[in-house]
Amino acid sequence: MDILIYLLIILALGLIVWSLVLSQQGRSTRLPPLNVNLKRTRPHILLSSILPTRGLLEKTGIFARIKRKIDAGHLNISPEGFFNLKILIMAVLAALTPVALGKVDPIYILVALVIGYIAPEFYLRQRIAKRKYQIVRRLPETVDLLGLCIEAGLDFSSAVRWVIDKTPPTPINEEFSLVLEEIKWGKPRIQALKDMSSRLDIPEVSSFVQTIIQAERMGSPVAEVFTILSEDVRLQRFHRGERIALQAPIKILLPLIFFIMPVIGIIIGGPIFLQFTMGKMIPGF
Repeated sequence: MDILIYLLIILALGLIVWSLVLSQQGRSTRLPPLNVNLKRTRPHILLSSILPTRGLLEKTGIFARIKRKIDAGHLNISPEGFFNLKILIMAVLAALTPVALGKVDPIYILVALVIGYIAPEFYLRQRIAKRKYQIVRRLPETVDLLGLCIEAGLDFSSAVRWVIDKTPPTPINEEFSLVLEEIKWGKPRIQALKDMSSRLDIPEVSSFVQTIIQAERMGSPVAEVFTILSEDVRLQRFHRGERIALQAPIKILLPLIFFIMPVIGIIIGGPIFLQFTMGKMIPGF
């Protein structure tokens, strides 16, 4: 009987989501043709409209924190849509847990709720870490190209545009594209660079932005500044690699202690233990 009730709950949730999708499609048929980016955001718009949580998030201050993480991870979703996705995953896992177990256990339901809340947050953090790593890895080459373009006579905005157009798409190019868009819509260049630095929260990028700002204020030659900055960024990347290499022996201790050492102990001590328990010699020992 309990399984039937939970199946009815899942069916009701599915019908609600299906009706929302149909209503969203019905609205979209009355609108003009959408571009590629807007088509890609249609599921995220649907997530944002499931529950009216924006006001609650803004009052509690969670909205700004989620938005900062989403901007750092470059996710195409709104903060309220991300929070609604957490709630949806929690509800689905909580409904499926009694079906999978065949009984209603509050402890397992609570564990399912915690997993549903943590899983999107964990994915977002992993995406942010991966994106930061890619930005730090590509930053020295990007600074070199910007320096060469400026030495060739281009200004900063034209040099950034040339790098974006002539190099493969990378996270650092996406950030520079956003900076150019903000400058295009009237934001000062220094403020756009500062916003990029605070959004990414990477020491190398912060040093890059501060160097450009100081060069503009002091009137220093920008080409020489980029040459020094490129060497500094490469040196920081080298030190980061050294830190990661020094952490490797410590990280390998856990698998060594819990996985490798027990196997070695079984292989070496197993025959000896059998000798004492069986009271006779094992052939070959």
